[in-house]
Amino acid sequence: MPIGVMDRVAAQCPVPRSSPSHAAIDVNERQVGASAVAWMGRIRQWFRAVPRSRVVDIGWTLRHAKASFIWEQPRTVLNKGPRPTHAKVVSLCPAVLDHESRLIEITCPIDARIRFQRDAQGRPVLENALGDASPIRSNHLGQMVRLVSEKEWRHPQRPIIQIITPYLFLADEPVWLTQLPPLHAYLPAPLPGLLIGGRYPIDVWPRTLMWAFEWHDPAKDLVLKRGEPWFAVRFETMDPSRKTRLIKTKLTPMLEDYIQGLEGVSNYVRGTFSLFDVARSRRPKTLLAPE
Repeated sequence: MPIGVMDRVAAQCPVPRSSPSHAAIDVNERQVGASAVAWMGRIRQWFRAVPRSRVVDIGWTLRHAKASFIWEQPRTVLNKGPRPTHAKVVSLCPAVLDHESRLIEITCPIDARIRFQRDAQGRPVLENALGDASPIRSNHLGQMVRLVSEKEWRHPQRPIIQIITPYLFLADEPVWLTQLPPLHAYLPAPLPGLLIGGRYPIDVWPRTLMWAFEWHDPAKDLVLKRGEPWFAVRFETMDPSRKTRLIKTKLTPMLEDYIQGLEGVSNYVRGTFSLFDVARSRRPKTLLAPE
């Protein structure tokens, strides 16, 4: 029946329509409210996240480290300034504290002065500038430092060198590592170039870190000082509010076998990130084995 007709019929009816009592309305509203609460509880139950720790464990170890005592343990960046005497000092800022607490510092393992030159044929070469006065022998320095092929430089006038490190980080849940220059530290003598950073998931791609340096002013020697901040790493988790905790892990045969599957793949394919799905499918359930 059209709405207008219903209204006219209601108006002609001699018996007034009764209205529900306030008590009936209250009961009905309570029933509807209880039903809604029950349904919301069921929905929360269905979509409830799996309980997890507020801290993400990050394992670290040294792999294939020669003279392993020269490689210091990774450490959290600490504010080394004087004890604050004012409540509003910058070092007490929550944003600063949270940022610095998430940075892990790696210090330089050697004292060295490296020089870039070109030989008589114009080929790029590296030289131990200190010669016999160098704390590190030239042949051992040559084993640590690699000059990237000139064809692979990003700029024709900026050589790139790499120093292989034994540092290995891994996790058993999704975690991305970002390698950064030591932006938290002031170096009295700036390096004549830039560190080449990188970012990758350490839960599926736990590889040893490389210190890659782009030499913007090759006329200046590259001076490395043992114990100085060398680079930093930062970890990203699925939940940004979760903290990370570094723990020493064992280099188990299972972990070593998994690493060998990803090692050197860049020599065979272009775009190693395309292999992440393969790595996930072959990854053991647990790689982290705390010491």
